[in-house]
Amino acid sequence: MKNPNILIPFRIFPIIVLVLAFCSPLHAQHPGGFSPEISGKAIRTVMRAVADWQIRNFNSVKHHPLDWTNGALYRGMMEWAKISGDDTYMKWLYEIGNRHAWQPHQRMYHADDLVVSQMYLEMYLERTDDPYRYRILAPTQARLDYVISHPSKGSLYIDYRDPQSMERWSWCDALFMAPPVYVRMANITGDKKYLDFMDREYRETYAFLYDQEEHLFYRDYRYFPDKKREANGEKVFWGRGNGWVIGGLASILDGLPKESEYRPFYIRLFSEMAEKVAACQGEDGFWHASMLDPESFPKPEASASAFFCYALAWGVNGGLLDRVKYEPVVRRAWQALVGAVYPYGKLGWVQPIGENPKNVTADMTEVYGVGAFLLAGSEMLKVAQ
Repeated sequence: MKNPNILIPFRIFPIIVLVLAFCSPLHAQHPGGFSPEISGKAIRTVMRAVADWQIRNFNSVKHHPLDWTNGALYRGMMEWAKISGDDTYMKWLYEIGNRHAWQPHQRMYHADDLVVSQMYLEMYLERTDDPYRYRILAPTQARLDYVISHPSKGSLYIDYRDPQSMERWSWCDALFMAPPVYVRMANITGDKKYLDFMDREYRETYAFLYDQEEHLFYRDYRYFPDKKREANGEKVFWGRGNGWVIGGLASILDGLPKESEYRPFYIRLFSEMAEKVAACQGEDGFWHASMLDPESFPKPEASASAFFCYALAWGVNGGLLDRVKYEPVVRRAWQALVGAVYPYGKLGWVQPIGENPKNVTADMTEVYGVGAFLLAGSEMLKVAQ
């Protein structure tokens, strides 16, 4: 007679396989107990888990601490630090900035090397009781002042063999990295020159990379329709690239004074992009690596989805987007994103570093995806209220 204790695992094995399959981030709404409920408690719980996992695993991330990848993480972590009720996160960010003397990254003109200053300037505003807080502000202000006084004569035709072609905002990601820093500096100093420079450079990039028919941005000129097309014949619009742009627009508008002469242009652009972005959302709540060819890129893409969720939720909360039309979009997006979080806090389905649509797998993650997720959560808390 066979030992029944030996047979039991084989009897339940198919059930275990089925359970594991539906507990993966792609299939489950809340693996590991993370509730998709749009409530303050549920949102805070998953935000804390994601933030804590990233901090625990930060030393294994192979990026310079001041790299753009981490700069995007710090931007989201700062928003979480403000609302978490736990000074652990603010201390973690302060230690990073202080260790690097609050310097932006190395390249004087490169937008990617300025994004870390978004966290710096927020830290400056937070530390009102610090008599030496000007040391937080000074390096970024010196960088901006030099660039404004010595504007680059580089081309918008990006060429990685020519560093000067990266001195302008010649790729769409740059519109997230640099412009919000100029806006925040203008607010802090009261000096309009920062807004004037930002607006002039932004409009040049807008005129060059924005498609007036599709209301989306090309990543750079190499993706213009006469150069590249998707497999279905559509124009190539990268999901995360447009996530960078509309996420940057939310940050710009959040800082632009209500009476600013520049505000109407950015409101119109934000509204146009928001309508197109919402129309591209998948039935599962995610967006894909390609905005107009989801069949070639059917997997979820969490970094684009998180930036879109953040920007659209910000628009709803700020009254720029119709709540009846857009709140269901951001609710679906957030619930999808929560479903991409592993039980231990890792955010999956994040496209690796790149410049065009690429396929993604469930175990892929990156720090900028976590930054976007925390930005989205900070706005979803307001939606929940």
